[in-house]
Amino acid sequence: MQHTITLSQAIARNPQLRLAAPVDLQLNDGEQLAIVGPNGAGKSLLVDLLTGKLPLLQGFPTYDFRPSASSMAYDNIKYIAFRDTYGSADANYYYQQRWNQTEQDDVPLVRELLGGHTNDEVCNRLFRLFGLEPLLDKKIILLSSGELRKFQLTKALLSSPRILIMDNPFIGLDATTRQMLSQLMEELTQQLPLQIVLVLSMMEDVPTFITHVIPVDSMRVGEKMERSSYLKQFAVEDASRRESDEVGYAVTNSQVAAVPYQGTNFSGSEVVKLNKVSIRYDDRTILSELDWLVQRGEKWALSGDNGSGKSTLLSLICADNPQSYACDISLFGRRRGTGESIWEIKQHIGYVSPEMHRAYLKNLPTIEIVASGLHDSIGLYVRPKPEELEQCMRWMEIFGIGALKECPFLQLSSGEQRLALLARAFVRDPELLILDEPLHGLDTYNRRRVKRIIEAFCRREDKTLIMVTHYANELPSSITHRIHLKKPRVR
Repeated sequence: MQHTITLSQAIARNPQLRLAAPVDLQLNDGEQLAIVGPNGAGKSLLVDLLTGKLPLLQGFPTYDFRPSASSMAYDNIKYIAFRDTYGSADANYYYQQRWNQTEQDDVPLVRELLGGHTNDEVCNRLFRLFGLEPLLDKKIILLSSGELRKFQLTKALLSSPRILIMDNPFIGLDATTRQMLSQLMEELTQQLPLQIVLVLSMMEDVPTFITHVIPVDSMRVGEKMERSSYLKQFAVEDASRRESDEVGYAVTNSQVAAVPYQGTNFSGSEVVKLNKVSIRYDDRTILSELDWLVQRGEKWALSGDNGSGKSTLLSLICADNPQSYACDISLFGRRRGTGESIWEIKQHIGYVSPEMHRAYLKNLPTIEIVASGLHDSIGLYVRPKPEELEQCMRWMEIFGIGALKECPFLQLSSGEQRLALLARAFVRDPELLILDEPLHGLDTYNRRRVKRIIEAFCRREDKTLIMVTHYANELPSSITHRIHLKKPRVR
């Protein structure tokens, strides 16, 4: 049998990047693999061993990529990591850059980054599946998080890899696209010498085309098992976990209820009011004459297909989009542009989004990341008072990351980073909580934890919620209103 990748007693040279035990693993030709486990379990470290990214002390990987003409891992293995969901970001990228058209002169087009593509069947199917034709002449920075994921998947598949590794490939995609993507990947593995490795945090959500699963937990790599066997084992373990979690959820509810109220500086019933708001970039219309009223205490679910303008709408509310000052928008009963500062707007709002996760490249201790939410900064520029640090620790404990307070943010797993950014959004006890795909990258258990926290927060007095998700089961039961955005027709 052909062994595409073999690891034998593999140990990373850097002690800080080692798993708890040496790794033995074989990926055989024809197997489609899922690596599953909770946040911070070591899944990404295992991928780094498989791809040869980490220098090893022993157990160097061996590869057999036949029928590929190249024997190099670089040519045969393509890896879409979690942050690739949001596009590349470096020190020159800043949070509001997507909304500032004057800062986009040197940003490449989607067409340029995809390169020349041939008119073959796979290319055409990918373009049809993801609706890429209208995006080709769009600057990459203007893509929504869902559109960016479609771009990254297309780019990787067009490179004809022998092995494609994808970190949570379905997050950020609407339900129809998720189903079609799963079907396409299954067909491609049947038609091409392609093996797919999925890195999944939702441990119960293993696509049917996957043949084998490797569980990773507590920095230990488990035995490879058939998909059906893994799902049976997970179901038993999860049933037991649900019973024990009920006690923890009761504690969480009491913790959220006990958070001291921070007070409010506004009065009146209107929280958000948009009057015939339109947003255009060049010849593209994102929002067209949108009317929307959100009143105090309402809980809104904001939905729409990828690219329909959900994140643009939220950027207007949070004053991150320069066009917000040219629109008829009122927040907390006050008309935008009547002399208020951005801080006066943001001090009542808690916000987390894929764009924020993309831009947050500060390698500060995690408690300082949470504390930056007190003044809504990217980084910590005002030293928090002792009582403010106490508030930060309270929310870190609620989100289950209290033990990570001194860990550098960029050394956390992507799921742990998302929990820290969620704690940052809640730390000011905001009057308006805006959650844009808040459960991205979270494992099965942390998704349940965060959903319960959102539920508990919504029971606090006079709290208003706007939440975006492509998974209906992620929405809290307290949702009172819904708004669905549609892409404006191309004329």
